[in-house]
Amino acid sequence: MLLQRLFSKISNDIAIDLGTANTLVYKKNSGIVINEPSVVSLATDTKKVLAIGAEAKEMLGRNPAEVTVIKPLKDGVIADFQVTEIMLRNLILRAQKNKFHIRPRVIVCVPSGITEVEKRAVRDSALHAGSREVYLVSEPIAAAIGADLQIHKPYGNLVMDIGGGTSEIAVISLSHIVVHNSIRVGGDAIDRDIINHLRKKNNLHVGIQTAEEIKKKIGSCVPLKEELTMSVAGRDIVSGYPVTVVITSEEIRDAISDTIDIMIDAIKKLFEKTAPELASDIAERGVFLTGGGALLRGLDAKIQATVDLPVHVVPEALTCVVKGSGKILDNVERYRDVLIRKIED
Repeated sequence: MLLQRLFSKISNDIAIDLGTANTLVYKKNSGIVINEPSVVSLATDTKKVLAIGAEAKEMLGRNPAEVTVIKPLKDGVIADFQVTEIMLRNLILRAQKNKFHIRPRVIVCVPSGITEVEKRAVRDSALHAGSREVYLVSEPIAAAIGADLQIHKPYGNLVMDIGGGTSEIAVISLSHIVVHNSIRVGGDAIDRDIINHLRKKNNLHVGIQTAEEIKKKIGSCVPLKEELTMSVAGRDIVSGYPVTVVITSEEIRDAISDTIDIMIDAIKKLFEKTAPELASDIAERGVFLTGGGALLRGLDAKIQATVDLPVHVVPEALTCVVKGSGKILDNVERYRDVLIRKIED
């Protein structure tokens, strides 16, 4: 016990929201210290790391053959074990500013639908990257704690966390997920919808970063009082020359509608498995949206109109998951019940 207290004083324990689009790091008693895109660039021949995070993302789509730019996570889970380990080691070292260099205890957020194989991949990556201990917590649980929901009490809280690769919907009661639905559809799928729309309608080829910018600037799920327009530069598929076209929020709304419908259908399917008492709690309290996808213009109104429930976008939705995992890190004993205890080898 004395040794554990000593470790807690001199080690920099951290919580990591390991996301498809962005990875955030919370340092114990310090708050969020890192918020970077989950991107790594390597020299193609030597595999030397050239950049990690925002600097690497700037290279995406602009890199020569000598530089490989990798997004090591796909659909919320590890797609490239080796590159994920490189990224985690970099993040852990950057978060450590303690001269004693005690290896940290790490909490990592994972999708609720993650398999045992994927759990092991996350745990092993964090251990190989320099962690002393690794705990996993489901993203909806972390999101609910970050949103200050009273998850310890015996009533239902419905949380939908929309990330880059996944959308996690869960009903939480008594510190546990009662029912959940995890779909591998999120912000990245919306970006792909926009790319495909511009290719088909405008014969315009744009990259993923341009699509993301379009989504943020003029993307919407419901009609706007004043519809928006945006000039978009890309490559003409027919001529091969750079061109610029003007697109509208109406056409982008239509382009992403199928993906939005998939997300809303996931909520409907969750209710089919939800006990009447919990459904009654949710009817009163509503749905809480977290994650970067929750910030899509009009998404809350679209969900509310479809499922006929109150829908709330949680303040600071983008950082809600890592803040929740940070609260767990700051008071592990209080939140020990929410941690994923067993990972089968």
